[in-house]
Amino acid sequence: MERLYARKKVLSVSGGRKRSNSSAFSTTPSDQRPREEKAAPYRDLRYERVLKTQGIYMGWSNSHPSEKSLQVCRDLLHGKQLLPQGSIFDEAVAEKAFENLRAKNEARVIQDLSRLLVPSAETLALYSQNSHLVVLSESVNEGWNNSIPMCGSRPQPDYAVGFGEEAFTKEQMAKLSPFIGEYLLGDTSFFMATFSMYFPFLSCEVKCGAAALVVADRQNAHSMALAVRGVAELFRLLGRGDEVNRQILAFSISHDHETARIYGHYPVIDGQDVKYFRHAIKTCNLSMDREDRWTPHRFTRNVYDIWMPEHLHRLRSAIDQLPLAESEASLNDESTGLSQSLEGLARPDADPALIPGSEHSQSDSSGRTATPTTSVSKSESAKRKKITAKTSNKHT
Repeated sequence: MERLYARKKVLSVSGGRKRSNSSAFSTTPSDQRPREEKAAPYRDLRYERVLKTQGIYMGWSNSHPSEKSLQVCRDLLHGKQLLPQGSIFDEAVAEKAFENLRAKNEARVIQDLSRLLVPSAETLALYSQNSHLVVLSESVNEGWNNSIPMCGSRPQPDYAVGFGEEAFTKEQMAKLSPFIGEYLLGDTSFFMATFSMYFPFLSCEVKCGAAALVVADRQNAHSMALAVRGVAELFRLLGRGDEVNRQILAFSISHDHETARIYGHYPVIDGQDVKYFRHAIKTCNLSMDREDRWTPHRFTRNVYDIWMPEHLHRLRSAIDQLPLAESEASLNDESTGLSQSLEGLARPDADPALIPGSEHSQSDSSGRTATPTTSVSKSESAKRKKITAKTSNKHT
């Protein structure tokens, strides 16, 4: 169970390792990298091989999603939605609008197209008829600093959606506490993307120019593999891996000024082995086909309205099964985990290598697993042993 606990953010200081008390607050919350810099690793033709080494596959596979998931995708694709009026997608101006974008940069494509193709969850939530969306949290070009990486570089999607803290009860947040750690201090987790986003399930990447969509596809494959991993690991921990095996647990959209690609992302679980795949749902011709033009918009709205509530119910049912540590019961206040994080600004903490030799243990610059110089406190260690024991008893 400890394998899924949050990893502590540390700095190397004078021969030892110590938690950074200020680094989480010394940068902008999003810690953005320039667009060219963040996309650079994904342009390399070898990147898909890098993904494969981590069990992430972009090509065709005979490990298809379940028939249930395929039917869900069809429903999301064809479900009706009210469409915005007075946009550049209107027939009277569409041809000229797309011609204007033909030689423009990514920033212009994002400005003119992205919110039409992938509507903002938080903006929709402002309207009373969309009150069910208030549980969502979105990010725009924010680095996923709170996610445990798989392929070295952290994702930084152009747009992403997951759940905010409001999606979970105080008791559920207390049960998640060992797994999310002191996220305001930069702890990393299987269950978080940014400091305000839990369990991401949608990402969008935007490109322009010839052959650029494959770069966007690689970025989305990386981001959504991390998203799917979090859900898969949670259910595997509880002995419920079969419930999410070959189920589509996240979606992505890659687009430029004339084409949009929609994918579903899912895990294939075989005992202790987990691989991550994508399923091509639809490729849309934005500039030529009016019906295709609105397909990403309708699909995204249906993800918000139809798929998301069921997915949240699934997550809550799993979190409810996690044991509540005695020391976590006192955290049921308005900002679960916040007081601990702020107190942590004035103290050193443990080395994040909770499991020596594991693939996620922290390493020093030479690549060797670091030897902890500060041990986990006795109370923290006892708490974790108690949680592990409770979970073990549930499955015996």
